[in-house]
Amino acid sequence: MVRTESKSARNTNRSSPWKSNYVAYGLLLGSVFVLLYLMVSTQFSYSQKALLELDRATVDSAETIPAKHRRNHPRQGMQDHSITDFWITLEEEVAKAHTEQRRQEKQGESEQQWAQKNSIEEQSGHEMKSDNWEEKSQSEKEETVEESKQFGGGTDDYNNVADAKPICDTSFGKYDVCELAGDTRARGGSGATVTLVSPRAPPKEWEIKPYSRKYLDGLKAVTVKSVPNPENAPQCTTRLNIPAMVIELGGLTGNYWHDFTDVLVPLFIGARRFNGEVQLLVVNLLPFWVDRYKRIFGKISRHEIVDFENDDVVRCYPHVVVGYGSRKEFTIDPSLDETGGGYTMVDFTKFLRSAYSLPRHRPIKLSEVRPAGGSRRRPRMIILERTNSRKILNLAEVIAAAEAVGFKVIVAGRPRASYDVFTREMNSFDVMVGVHGAGLTNCVFLPTGAVLLQIVPYGRLEEIARTDFGNPARDMGLRYMEYSVAAEESSLMNVFGKEHPIIKDPAAVHMSGWGNVAEWYLAKQDVRINVERFKPSLLQALKQLQ
Repeated sequence: MVRTESKSARNTNRSSPWKSNYVAYGLLLGSVFVLLYLMVSTQFSYSQKALLELDRATVDSAETIPAKHRRNHPRQGMQDHSITDFWITLEEEVAKAHTEQRRQEKQGESEQQWAQKNSIEEQSGHEMKSDNWEEKSQSEKEETVEESKQFGGGTDDYNNVADAKPICDTSFGKYDVCELAGDTRARGGSGATVTLVSPRAPPKEWEIKPYSRKYLDGLKAVTVKSVPNPENAPQCTTRLNIPAMVIELGGLTGNYWHDFTDVLVPLFIGARRFNGEVQLLVVNLLPFWVDRYKRIFGKISRHEIVDFENDDVVRCYPHVVVGYGSRKEFTIDPSLDETGGGYTMVDFTKFLRSAYSLPRHRPIKLSEVRPAGGSRRRPRMIILERTNSRKILNLAEVIAAAEAVGFKVIVAGRPRASYDVFTREMNSFDVMVGVHGAGLTNCVFLPTGAVLLQIVPYGRLEEIARTDFGNPARDMGLRYMEYSVAAEESSLMNVFGKEHPIIKDPAAVHMSGWGNVAEWYLAKQDVRINVERFKPSLLQALKQLQ
């Protein structure tokens, strides 16, 4: 008995540590499971609530916004498919239990009450913006808008443009643009203002020079601002149910190239989306200048042009654009310029042909015009004659060389007939030839597919020539060629000799500043074309028309 008790006690003492360990491990695991259970339960409860709230906003905005006005921007591009699949599942599992209740709640509210519960983007289906500037933040660059036909961004109903804050983009060094959607009031006079009344737009104010080169001296500013209450804005004298656009003339207006580069092309970019249903409010109105291009202005807008500086009326609109411009010189880049319709320079030239009723949309095609048993018809070439600097000193020889290879040549200087007649004449040519200068601007009236041959003066001016005319010509659908004048063909050779830096080192002249470049290579140079050297260019131009 004693030995048995002793053995039992020994066994009990030997197993005691193991039992203690089992208990400790069990308690530890139990605690872990309890902790995990509490964490999962809490997270599930929070997630379900968040998903239900997100589901409420998503379904509500989907019901409120027509498909054609919903937001669409690149940042969503990588997420759209996964989000769509996720919400299909979520709607099957969660939204079914809540959608009907929300619909009943929504039916009991007025449209205005419902709009107040949603963000401005959900009401309008977009954010008003003037983005695509190079200096914008990356997030704003990625924002895009599905633009309506009438507003180029907004709603088809002028009276229901959602209140949105005015966005004035002043980050680009060349020009500023503001877009105001909603109750917008334009008051002219010496202190012209454009005011958006919106309780959602934070009060803010900008001084905008509505010209395409805001850095120029002598421009006049328009004050653009947003206010929360109608009492803080001028009271409407008249109300129009169309958009308006505030622009400024002046600056370099009057130089033929700048007329198009600084005004007419930017005006097309900003206003073409409205299809004529826009009113122009013009700062520094130049009636004689507008009259010259009256067909273009008449095609841009079917409404009266307002002299904004001398206007004593408070004009109210549902949408106003302040300012205009283009990213590149004398052209449209649809990837950078926000046209509201993806317009290009080809569209601009088509627009001009329509405005001036120009008949030719394509140049001659030599392979199709040879009559049976007869000689082929000669393509028409215009040589632009300059009378100040950069004259072609041996123009007669150049004409003879062009005629020898098969062109019918016409020489033209400044237009003496009406501008309508002049544009029709320009449209009749298949090839345009001229030394770098404003006269080459007339290439906008050539038929698509015609040839532009630019003679580039001596002095490493090829990059300037291509920026001003070469690249724009290609964007117009023209076949662009250039002929670079050699030192021996420049009148500067006779003035300075071949050892002078003006001749020997044009790069150094460029480094010394634009003033010297403009004075010597542009203002004080004429050219004497070596016709033998020029002949291959003429033959190539002819070949382009085959």
